[in-house]
Amino acid sequence: MKFARRMSSVHRSFIREILKAAVDPGIISFAGGLPNPRFFPVRELEEATRKVLSSDGAAALQYATTEGFPPLREMIAARYAARGTRVRPEEVLILNGSQQGLDLVAKVFVDPGDVVLVESPSYLAALQCFGFFEPRFLPLFMDSDGVCVRELTAALRDAEPKLFYAIPNFQNPSGISYSRERRREAARLLAGSSTVLVEDDPYGEIRFMGEDLPSIRACISEAGSTDSSVLLGTFSKIVSPGVRLGWIVAGTEIMERLVVAKQAADLHSNELTQRIVHRYLSDNDVNAHIQRIRDAYKRQRDLMVSAVKSLFPPDVSCTEPEGGMFLWMTLPQAVSAMTFFERSLERKVTFVPGAAFFTSGGGENTLRLNFSNCDEAMIDEGMTRLARVYSQMPGA
Repeated sequence: MKFARRMSSVHRSFIREILKAAVDPGIISFAGGLPNPRFFPVRELEEATRKVLSSDGAAALQYATTEGFPPLREMIAARYAARGTRVRPEEVLILNGSQQGLDLVAKVFVDPGDVVLVESPSYLAALQCFGFFEPRFLPLFMDSDGVCVRELTAALRDAEPKLFYAIPNFQNPSGISYSRERRREAARLLAGSSTVLVEDDPYGEIRFMGEDLPSIRACISEAGSTDSSVLLGTFSKIVSPGVRLGWIVAGTEIMERLVVAKQAADLHSNELTQRIVHRYLSDNDVNAHIQRIRDAYKRQRDLMVSAVKSLFPPDVSCTEPEGGMFLWMTLPQAVSAMTFFERSLERKVTFVPGAAFFTSGGGENTLRLNFSNCDEAMIDEGMTRLARVYSQMPGA
């Protein structure tokens, strides 16, 4: 078969392949980035669906505008305003999951050979998505405050990058959040460049410690123009991933092209689901719902961090995120996370080896752990199993 050349440079998602192995109900999985289904608002969505079909059924089942259901776009803009980021409803495009936003941005901006800046490590699905368009990835080191300013400065000056892809809140996979000062410094640098910031924020509302911080887009607005950035969000973490609804925020010039790309892809996002989610958000105390998620995830995060500190030797470390869904563990250089994974799978517990999140090699002694999708008992048992396996690892 004569497939397109691009298919040779993009491979199956390592995480998705791991999840196939984790269908065994006896396996404790710390691998996927799954929200906890205990908090899916099943009854509330059922009632919202009934109301939408009874009051606006014909309109909900018809073709609709590409940009999305206007009241839902207004609601998203209002929620941003409440968190300090000024967004107009016409700057919001509804997507079939925020992952579609990455695809549309890549279609609009990336030609083969273009430079795309990414954090190191970076979100695996974003690397897979951008990889279809054959860019040259340029990874930037991260410290505990976010992307390295020196490396970002040099890359913007010397590499002429088209995009900078960043997850400033509870980054996937590391759990790192940009400090307030690092956000402002990155915004200042980007405002003075032609590089488009792609700010991915799926976890921003799941902060369970510390203070809320402004988006980099908001900081760019203070320093220059927001037309040079896009901001991605999703309902997957605060409602459910099954609704497959996200959005992208962009200025007029970029939005015009995103709309054209979306029209070519799927005409518009699911109108029925948009109306259901809007009705759910209108009729329920969503902030109270999100607070319940935060409280549970904090307990689960605290338990996992405590397990790393108490069950593993001192030369094993982990990040301590203030929100989100992930921990990042670093093992001694001599220990292979892939071997650790293979042996852990035999004991029916999984995670994601860290090398999958790097574009230029490295990370062989790192791994990502998800704490959101397991209750406290599963975390306790799973971490105990991991510690037992690790105690028998070469180099441990």
